Parts: sequence; C-alpha cells; structure tokens
Amino acid sequence: MLIVKKFGGTSVANAERIFNVAKRVIESYKEGHKIIVVLSAQGDTTDELIEKAAEINTNASKREMDMLLSTGEQQSVALMAMAIQKLGYPAVSLNAFQCDIYSTSTYGNAHIKNISTERIGEELEKNNIVIITGFQGVNRNSDVTTLGRGGSDTSAVALAAKLNADLCEIYTDVDGVYTADPRIVKNARKLSEISYDEMLELASLGAKVLHNRSVELAKKYNVNLVVRSSLTRDEGTIVKEESAVEKMLVNGVAVDKDIARIALVGLKDEPGIAFKVFSLLAKNKISVDIILQSIGRGNTKDISFTVSITDLKSVLDIFEANKNRFNYEDILYNDKVAKVSIVGGSMATNPGVAAAMFEALYDENINIKMISTSEIKISILVKENEADRAANAIHDRFRLDQVK
Repeated sequence: MLIVKKFGGTSVANAERIFNVAKRVIESYKEGHKIIVVLSAQGDTTDELIEKAAEINTNASKREMDMLLSTGEQQSVALMAMAIQKLGYPAVSLNAFQCDIYSTSTYGNAHIKNISTERIGEELEKNNIVIITGFQGVNRNSDVTTLGRGGSDTSAVALAAKLNADLCEIYTDVDGVYTADPRIVKNARKLSEISYDEMLELASLGAKVLHNRSVELAKKYNVNLVVRSSLTRDEGTIVKEESAVEKMLVNGVAVDKDIARIALVGLKDEPGIAFKVFSLLAKNKISVDIILQSIGRGNTKDISFTVSITDLKSVLDIFEANKNRFNYEDILYNDKVAKVSIVGGSMATNPGVAAAMFEALYDENINIKMISTSEIKISILVKENEADRAANAIHDRFRLDQVK
C-alpha cells in the first residue's frame, strides 16, 4: 500500500513528539507499505515567524512573508528525516521546489495546480520514507508560495490524489471529527464517519479539523481519508462519499470567530449595484460569505456581508478608494462577531430544523444579526462573546451528544 500521512504542528512540536511520530511512521513502513509523510511547521513556529516579520516591517509584502513562513515546514521535514535515520531507517526530506508542487501565484493563499511525481517516485523506489513540506508550492516565477492556514492538509490530499495512494491519514491533536469543537462544547461526540459534503461545510464554516480545500480535493478524486490523533491509538473518523452509519438530522455545530461584518450604507437602489460591489471584491480575491440586502427606501439600500478578519482592512481600503464610484453614505464594520452554523445531510428533507435552532438561541436570549442557509447548513451571526454559549445551546437542542 501507498499511504500518505500528514502530521500537524502540535504533533511535531518538540523532539519527544518528533520521535513519537517517527516511530509511528516506521511501524507502517515495517509492515511493507510505501510511506509519504507531510508535515506542518512545529508548534507555534508560524505565529512566531509572523511576529518576527512584524518586528521588521508591519506591512511586509506577501511574497516575502511566504518566503519566511515556508521555512517552518522545512525545519520540520529535516528534523523528522534526522529522527527516522537515527532510528535506523531510510528517509529523505523534500520541499515543494524539489517535488515540483506547482501552484498559482496568489501569495498567502495559493492553490495547487499540479504535482510532478518523478522525484517522489524515485525516492520511493529507493525504499525511502519520503518526507514532504506541507503548506507550500512553487509558482511560475519559481517563487515559493503558501496555501493558507491549514494548507498542509491540502498538500497531503493533493499528493494522495496525484499518486493514487491507497490511504490518506490526517493526524491532529484531536482523535477525529466531533459534533462540535470539544474545547467549546464539553459533551461533543466523536463521529465514526462523515460525508465529504458535510465535512466540507463544517471545514468552510470554521471547524478547524481539516482545511476546506483538502476536503474538496478528497471528494473530487475520491481519496480514502481518515482523521485521527497522533497522540493516541484511538480509531479516527472516516471521511467518505456517503455516511450511512450515523444518519443524523444535524451532524455538527461549527463556530468561526475570525470574521467581520461590513455594511455599505446608502447605496443607490438601482440594477447592477450588487454586481458592482461583489465583482470588485472578487477582482481583489476577497471571499464573501453571508450577504444581506435591505429593502430599498428613498432610492437607497444597504448591503451587509461577512469576510475573513484577515481581509477586513483590505476591504475597507478598497471601498474607500472607490467611494466616488459607489457614492455610498457610510461604511460600517464590526469585528466582534462570530458565525455559528449547523450542518446535516438530512436537513433539506426535514422541516423545522431552523425553528429548533432559533428556539435554542431564543431560550438563551441570544440575538441573531444575519442568517444564511443552504440545503445542508444554516449559519447565523451573533456577538462574538455569545458564540460559545450559542454553540452549546444548539448542540444540546439537537442532542448531538447522543448516538442516534
């Protein structure tokens, strides 16, 4: 079997944990499998590098930030190769340039375009354990790029898809996918399996177990994907096309506090204004989530939407530079909000889910600021300091701690 194993930053945070991972990798290697290991930067290395950059230049270019941040993963793979070699087994570390992991040129949030498997194949034929930097690629200018927070998951799944791996294992500091973040909801329950679609929604809505683009790739190429802990031997959660074991009305609750709400007040109430607003954001590669447009009044209307907190300053700058074009009366923002969402594959065919969710919030006296729905999810915007309480109330209302 060819197995791709991805380990997160906490799994390789120090020498003890590096050797723990090395021993687990060697166990699979001794069973006769070909092994590719994808690693994140150690512990808080990425945050520390961001702090170092801020000491030098608080407005550093994204290109130079990618050059800096990519060094974290290079440290991890080199140290892991050293650990495996010390334990008496062959290993080689490779970065994105050496593996020919080609990406788009969007620094800080690049997408993998293609992977040349020639060098990786050569190393596997030599019976090496191949250890590859996650989170990074190389663009057409041969510049290093990074794939965004959590991007090592996407690196692992992309490699598994390209190499037709038999299994892709994502090792984290939790032992699977839970009905909610166990750090927020104490009675959250681990799921034995979950569908690609449900996992994709949870990942996109703030659940930090998997990078959302990794789930997209897994679904597209039908990658056998398992999420499990690097610190225990517990069974993990299988992510698959259809989840038949636990057909629940709601499968999970997600909380995202890294968002901001922006409101353009007093826009002209005319055809095409929404197109102009959001096409401008798209042109600047700004992703928008919940959108609310008010009923027109006095030939004006308001448009509110949410963006990632990291994009807030960029959005404000964009609309300030285009104020004359849109002629809005004011632009307001609130970065003290959070998105709370529920996800379930059976929601579309079961009426009353939204009412039950809203009732749980009403009982807790939590006010809803915005609402967004799809066939398998409902998202609401609340005050940031009420998000955890909202998640617990919703989790209890749907009795997600109980096996159905």
